[in-house]
Amino acid sequence: MINDHEIKNLFPLFERKLLEEIESNAEIIEYEEGEDLIKSGQNIKSTMLIKKGLVKIYREDEDGNEIFMYHLEPGQACALSILCAVQHKTSEIKATAVKPTEVYAIPVHLVEQWMKEYKSWYQFILSTYRSRFEELLNTIDAIAFKNMDERLVMYLKKHSEISNNKTITVTHAQIAAELTTSREVVSRLLKKLAERGLIKVNRQNIEIINLD
Repeated sequence: MINDHEIKNLFPLFERKLLEEIESNAEIIEYEEGEDLIKSGQNIKSTMLIKKGLVKIYREDEDGNEIFMYHLEPGQACALSILCAVQHKTSEIKATAVKPTEVYAIPVHLVEQWMKEYKSWYQFILSTYRSRFEELLNTIDAIAFKNMDERLVMYLKKHSEISNNKTITVTHAQIAAELTTSREVVSRLLKKLAERGLIKVNRQNIEIINLD
């Protein structure tokens, strides 16, 4: 059951009537850690507002290679999935739950309708586009202009910030896939950071000591 108070806390700028619309029309969907919310090539019939949890957005090529794009946290939505939904196109991204996640699924026809009816929804969608675009630019800049060791440090700091934890549960292979490099390169760079006393590499996780 949708809790009106929870929606208001997540989206405090939404009008009262819009909150009631979400309560009446949205469906809460739960995803386990590692489960896909959206797959590449999937028809999108609803857009998702993150209720709780954490979601990673990837771009996937024809060979199944993935590149990390951005995270979605509670109170956020995926701009690319919204765009595909309103244009009736199949998804060009993959969304995966990093930890147990719940979303409000909004029927796609309401996304456009609410843009006309509610100023706060219109502003939320524009803000979502802008925020995700800025994150994409940061990703492109990192790939184009930064060395792999710099990108690795950025990756570790970002994931620590997102999880609000100095210990990151991630494998070398996962990092390599998200940074589009080899596992050997990641392992070598992590070893260098550990030798400098900046991180501690454990079997199942990486502990950040000082990357500032």
